[in-house]
Amino acid sequence: MLTPLFSKNDSMKRLLLIAGLLLLFAAEILRVYFIMPFPGSQHKDTVALAYLIGSNIIIIRILALALIILPLLTIFKNGKIWLKIVLSSILVFYAVIFFFLNYRLDADKMFYQPKQKVFAASSADTTDKNELVIGVAINGHAKAYPIQIIGYHHQVMDTVGNTPVMITYCTVCRTGRVYSPFVNGKKMSFTLVGMDHFNAMFEDVNTGSWWQQATGKVIAGPLKGTALTELASKQLTLGAWLREYPNSQILQPDPSFKKDYNDLAGYDKGTIRGGLEKRDSASWKRKSWVVGVTLNNASKAYDWNELVKTKVINDLIEGLPVVLALEKDTASFHVYDRLVNGAILNFQKGNDDVFIDENTRSTWNMDGVCVAGVMKGERLSMVQSYQEFWHSWSTFHPNTTKYENTVNEDMKTRSHNKKVKEDLVTELF
Repeated sequence: MLTPLFSKNDSMKRLLLIAGLLLLFAAEILRVYFIMPFPGSQHKDTVALAYLIGSNIIIIRILALALIILPLLTIFKNGKIWLKIVLSSILVFYAVIFFFLNYRLDADKMFYQPKQKVFAASSADTTDKNELVIGVAINGHAKAYPIQIIGYHHQVMDTVGNTPVMITYCTVCRTGRVYSPFVNGKKMSFTLVGMDHFNAMFEDVNTGSWWQQATGKVIAGPLKGTALTELASKQLTLGAWLREYPNSQILQPDPSFKKDYNDLAGYDKGTIRGGLEKRDSASWKRKSWVVGVTLNNASKAYDWNELVKTKVINDLIEGLPVVLALEKDTASFHVYDRLVNGAILNFQKGNDDVFIDENTRSTWNMDGVCVAGVMKGERLSMVQSYQEFWHSWSTFHPNTTKYENTVNEDMKTRSHNKKVKEDLVTELF
């Protein structure tokens, strides 16, 4: 019965076969293409389409197979030899693509979680003190996570001070973020699913929603619009972190991933060979380093080269005074609120790793503590900040402004302090 049917409807047979094969190949390829760093894949807003394909891939496969199964059976039964060979080759090619896309190029098949999490005290740790770490301190306990380790794993679940934490890092964006893994009171588990606009995405195993690493927000799936709560963290050298937290525990390399860690050698300094992760030493290029700060929903970016040159930057973000300070290792940076006791302090670089406020000539160390002068004992409040690639900060903070080194900002600060003094005199007399 099949042969006469297709002899009368040969065009329909070909149409079904071609449509089914195209659907089968397109679904497999686009499912991975849209969420991995292939040429052209990360520049458009395709995450919704990628999620649609990914979450319905089984249904799409069944539909595609339903379209091609009858034509295939007919051809393999009655078709010409050359056609059977061609179709057999196509099916083998599909099997190869299926294997590589599902078992080699899937993000969770390329980057694995640590098999063991071992921490060492500073006295027993052998990590180079110049290595960059993400430091977290909660409830009097502190831990340091070397970027060379978490950069490969992308996310590590842990506890600090009996508080569950999710330590994340995306090497292609140079973004380190620490989140609470709780959503609506429920602890979530995550796997790496791919990337969007070059930023890592995680999929929670509870709902299958996709979470953006740089913002902690769900950008696709049932929980879209939800966001993880970010926890305070610092990026600096291990030596600088241990100076402030000498009792900190340091995450040790997992021997199972030694080669993967070695592949990130040079990442800290931006000299890694990989084009996606290597630094552009010029300013305001896609791969240039910036320090990003967000206050009161206003974001600002500071050129890393400018900070290296000046060591100290005084600025205002939406009227809120901040100071950026870079240590002599030219890797550890800090951002502090410079409003102290109602007055905005203006800082300048001092000798070694200290900076001086011009208001009282007091001396402050890099941990934000005044160590000498009339303000001795005062402490500056830390402002959450990040070092990352300019393309990342500008993408995920589209309304960001750039810091311009002009005298205008200092004039604004001086004007503010003058007004504070004038108001005080008026009130007293």
